[in-house]
Amino acid sequence: MTSFHLLVAVIVLTLTFEFSNGWHDAANSIATVVSTRVLTPFRAVAWAAFWNFIAAFVFGTAVAKTIGKGMVHVEMVNQQVLLAGLFGAIFWNLITLILGLPTSSSHALMGGYGGAAVANAGFQAIIVSGWTKPVLFIFLSPIIGMIVATTVTIATSWIVRKQRPLKVDRWFRRLQLLSAAAYSLGHGTNDAQKGMGIITTALVAGGLLTTFDVPYWVIICCHLAMGGGTMAGGWRIIKTMGQRITKLTPFGGFAAESAGALTLVGTAHFGIPVSTTHTITGAIVGVGATRRLTAVRWGVTRRIVWAWVMTIPGAALIGAGLFHLLQLVLR
Repeated sequence: MTSFHLLVAVIVLTLTFEFSNGWHDAANSIATVVSTRVLTPFRAVAWAAFWNFIAAFVFGTAVAKTIGKGMVHVEMVNQQVLLAGLFGAIFWNLITLILGLPTSSSHALMGGYGGAAVANAGFQAIIVSGWTKPVLFIFLSPIIGMIVATTVTIATSWIVRKQRPLKVDRWFRRLQLLSAAAYSLGHGTNDAQKGMGIITTALVAGGLLTTFDVPYWVIICCHLAMGGGTMAGGWRIIKTMGQRITKLTPFGGFAAESAGALTLVGTAHFGIPVSTTHTITGAIVGVGATRRLTAVRWGVTRRIVWAWVMTIPGAALIGAGLFHLLQLVLR
């Protein structure tokens, strides 16, 4: 297999990963609007996919640079490392999709990529400082989402305190369309940039780029792939996110999506590759907890948190194993 064929394989597989990312994370964007019956499932995924794509024209590429050159030394990366890392992330996504667990595609990619890089060049391939913020935000992003959602819920509750419940419900059914769009913008810019970082790294490793600048065609292709995956949907995870953690109303859905959107746009601005899944889960928990702590199904939430913790090491082990397998196959 020539270096050109390997490069093409990396690009195709990255776009496949972005598709699976959109599929796997469709629940993040639309679980609330589906569970509150503001939109039908088909209209909800179409709405989310549209704003996933529009994000390509709104935000920069800070997260792509963090993934591509901020976590692993690019000079220690080859196409086999990228292929193994991508396969590791995709396999982890498939496993958790079958189990109905809303884990992080972003952390699966980080784990698969990092594990394959270590298998190739040892732990010196890892830029330790580059992993600090992403690992911290495994825990911080849901907490931030929860705090922001609690704040938004309390503030909006105070604003509408004198209004009739039916009128409030009607208002927030409309406002939820805007909050879902805002969340999908944040989701699009955060998650599509992970694939951009991998493809740009492959182009640098293949000698087609001399500097780490994300080409425009890469931006468009990654957003199209993720939007297509969102259209495909991930219905088992949607059920977990929208119904099993806590019961949501249009008012609560608006608060959760608004909190998630604010968190994702803020972290993307600073180039921090956070998990959209973690963020929206924390926001949904925050909304439920404002009613009463027993409104949150903590048993389901604990199971989700354990899946989060296992994602990076699990995907890393798969990525490392697949790298050694590719070495045998491509000899």
